[in-house]
Amino acid sequence: MVRDDLYITVPSLFRCPISLDVMKSPVSLCTGVTYDRSSIQRWLDNGNNTCPATMQILQTKDFVPNRTLQRLIQIWSDSVRHRVDSTDSIISNESVDKRDQLLVAITDLESGSENRFQSLEKIVRFAKDSEENCVFLAKTEGFVALLVGFLDNVDGGVERSVELLEQVVVALDLVLSKIENRDSILKSQKEKELQSLDSLLLVLKQGSSESKIASVSVLKSIAVDTESKLLVAEKEGLVSELLNLITPENDPNLIENALSCLIAISTPKRNKSKLIQLGAVKVFSKLLTSPSNLCVSVTEKLLKLLETVSSMKEGRSEICEEPSCVAAIVNKVLKVSTVATEHAVTILWSVCYLFRDQKAQEAVTKANGLTKILLLMQSNCTPQVRQMSVDLLKIFRVNSKSCLSSYDTKTTHIMPF
Repeated sequence: MVRDDLYITVPSLFRCPISLDVMKSPVSLCTGVTYDRSSIQRWLDNGNNTCPATMQILQTKDFVPNRTLQRLIQIWSDSVRHRVDSTDSIISNESVDKRDQLLVAITDLESGSENRFQSLEKIVRFAKDSEENCVFLAKTEGFVALLVGFLDNVDGGVERSVELLEQVVVALDLVLSKIENRDSILKSQKEKELQSLDSLLLVLKQGSSESKIASVSVLKSIAVDTESKLLVAEKEGLVSELLNLITPENDPNLIENALSCLIAISTPKRNKSKLIQLGAVKVFSKLLTSPSNLCVSVTEKLLKLLETVSSMKEGRSEICEEPSCVAAIVNKVLKVSTVATEHAVTILWSVCYLFRDQKAQEAVTKANGLTKILLLMQSNCTPQVRQMSVDLLKIFRVNSKSCLSSYDTKTTHIMPF
């Protein structure tokens, strides 16, 4: 049984401007105003050639189905039906269901309302309330595509654009992880040659720390294959801006997200070269040698990127020109994590064994690298790391067989972690 004081508020945008009833089949005229199909058809059949709401003369009497609004009305109707079936649900004038408010906000966005900034703020607050709300938004058909569309169509002044875009990227970041098939959502961006990168770059330059993190996260989501990774890296100024975020003074979360994004786009050879040309090695070295205590994940990502660039001759040259960088890499062996150690040894193997750089070898020696390598061989390292350690010992004219024999006769086992 339904409570007598049950009160259902119908969002005004769901009502037909002619009949004032909830629209069953919303269609939009060339003026952008949406009506119920039966109502506007009767209006036009009566010989009228104007838009009933604006009284503008119609350039064409054709209308198109408003699929987004129709889906939102359906979601709202299902929600109302569920509440009516529940004996415990009461909706009063003072307390309108949050999801109803959300659907109104989404409709405002879709219709190009002047209140779209406020609507985006409501959506972001709703998404931040709970994981369940993020899932609800992700499952609202057309919502993510609507947000993506905003990245390509920003008008107004620069300040207003940045303010609006910050809300868009934060909302997009909150719901993207809840979508099962993200590739299909973002495929449209490739077809537009990733025009949205202009908007994401603008947020990276002028946004808050929170919106920058969200923008970097969205960029990472876009870089799902070689084609998109190349398009992201080729966007003028984008990689440089990501590198600018990697400074000791920035929010650690922002730094980590920027590193993750660079890792995601750095796999193509062309992108590795671009990173090297833009001075990435100096940026990574500065952070790796900074006095601030880096968290494990940030250190691992820095070493991962240095390992990536060390796979190219130009990258190895840049690393070798930074003695402090080589010393810092040696310092991370057996000190941070197994993953960090593996990355560090691979870099040292590249510059000292593969590239045979004298400066790098001297830097390793001065940083007590030989002792680190010997200790590493007495640990439970992987066969690949062990082989690279043997190669390094050969370079430094150390008898690797003696080292291994000595290890076999030891009664204690050194555990670095």
